[in-house]
Amino acid sequence: MPLPPASGTGKYFARAAKSIRLIRQGCTNRPFFHISVTHRRRLNSQPVIEQLGSYDPMPNFNNEKLVALNLERIKYWLGQGAHVTTPVAELLGLAGFFPIHPRCYMTAWRNRRTERENLEKQKAADAAKAS
Repeated sequence: MPLPPASGTGKYFARAAKSIRLIRQGCTNRPFFHISVTHRRRLNSQPVIEQLGSYDPMPNFNNEKLVALNLERIKYWLGQGAHVTTPVAELLGLAGFFPIHPRCYMTAWRNRRTERENLEKQKAADAAKAS
């Protein structure tokens, strides 16, 4: 009799033991990430299964953060039961592959609120300076 999936053995565990996640590369103060399929409990010394893309979080001279995705292979690995981590889900949501992640909405809301507060402070400082 086969064991149930919750026991950690069998087909379900073998298929679900993969995750699509960011793997940090680059130097100190200059991160660069590879989007890769790995085993969930992978050590840093172990190789990845497949690289699916890259993400450069440092803005370039056009203030762009560059992302490269191989969507066909991402579809394949999702079909194989791979788990997607939250940062990768955010990137895929911004790319239009997944629904937009709620954290993206919260970040945008906080940025708008901070900008509004800074404008109000600046107007108050200008009014105090003029009088």
